[in-house]
Amino acid sequence: MYPNPLDSSPSDPAPVPLLWAADLQDHLMTAGHDLDRLQRLLADSCDALLEHFQAAVGRVEALAAAPGADAEALGGLREQLGGAVTALQFQDMASQLIAHTNQRLRNCADQLARDAFGPDADGEAVVAAASLRPNPVTQDEMDAGSVELF
Repeated sequence: MYPNPLDSSPSDPAPVPLLWAADLQDHLMTAGHDLDRLQRLLADSCDALLEHFQAAVGRVEALAAAPGADAEALGGLREQLGGAVTALQFQDMASQLIAHTNQRLRNCADQLARDAFGPDADGEAVVAAASLRPNPVTQDEMDAGSVELF
């Protein structure tokens, strides 16, 4: 195990061991790729759920138009389906958090590569500035009408 070069004091900067830096960079990039896959899985699931909920709403509307429809029962069903669609906004919030976390991981990996490996034939590596915002989503619960979308 390598000593953590990030624990060194600024007055006595210790060089980052290349194998340690390469290993850490690999882990950061793997975590970023895993987040990308999670993002795609969430999006696919959300799309499928939304499609099914829209079909269910269509069926409820057809039942409501039928003679002798139980308006109270159909109203309750509409409410339940509306609540389920509101819960799908979870995907939007989760996507924002995943993208933000992935950007921070990428920034760490790029900084590590720049600092540990130094410039290459093309010169000094350019590292995009890290987000100053600690968290893009301020929600921690979901109620109808309370979700902030960005």
